[in-house]
Amino acid sequence: MAKITEKSRERFNQQVEPYIELVKQILEKEKNILDLIARGTVGNAYKKLMLCEEMIYLTTQYLAINAFSVDILGVNNTDALNEGRKTLYKAVIYLEETVTNFVDAPFSEYEENVAQINNTTIEKRYVIIRKLGLAIRMIIDAYGDNTKWKWSFVELNGRFAAVAKNIIDLKTASKIYFDPSERDYETTVNFLRLVKKLLGQSADKYRDRYEFSTHLPDDLNIGINFLLALRRICILTSEADEAEETKKKALVWKNKMEEDKKKGVSK
Repeated sequence: MAKITEKSRERFNQQVEPYIELVKQILEKEKNILDLIARGTVGNAYKKLMLCEEMIYLTTQYLAINAFSVDILGVNNTDALNEGRKTLYKAVIYLEETVTNFVDAPFSEYEENVAQINNTTIEKRYVIIRKLGLAIRMIIDAYGDNTKWKWSFVELNGRFAAVAKNIIDLKTASKIYFDPSERDYETTVNFLRLVKKLLGQSADKYRDRYEFSTHLPDDLNIGINFLLALRRICILTSEADEAEETKKKALVWKNKMEEDKKKGVSK
């Protein structure tokens, strides 16, 4: 690694100055929106969606600062990446506060929460989730493969998968999914396919964390819950074979967890 000179440090500071200023503005905007939420309940769910988008935008500023650091100084800007990671958690939390963090739960248990944002189109929800997913991927990629946060990102991606599922009005989506004449048909199909992918990936990542890191039954149990959530979506979209295979996979994992407990493998 090349030595960081005063000249390169000065160039870096000049380049990132407008981004740092924008960070301050976004944080101030977040504070103002939170103040509005604290003063009343009307439209709070929509404000939380707005906050989620602001946090995604804020993360892009931290990513830009890190990119300048890599380009000019030859190293990651750890502070910027850490702030970006924390900001993404905030984005997910704002969605959880709106549509819940339920993983394996019937839609009826959180339907009232989703109804609070019924004026937000499925297309808009899809855009928010795609932007959030991209920001998460960019932060993870920026940290690199050897980051100490590797297994922590399993939780972040899992919580993201849960809100991606929960932000959809599944009662409406289950009808549109089978009607190509509907205006939102393509978006709905693509959204549900994305959710299935995210749920499956989260299940596998929790299984990996159990196998290669924690050996905690809770991790494998969470993975099983993601499989069961995936099965619910498969049933909703009438994919009976996939639903059955997912159910069998969950059973295999549950049996393994019980066997590991008997062998003393689990902690």
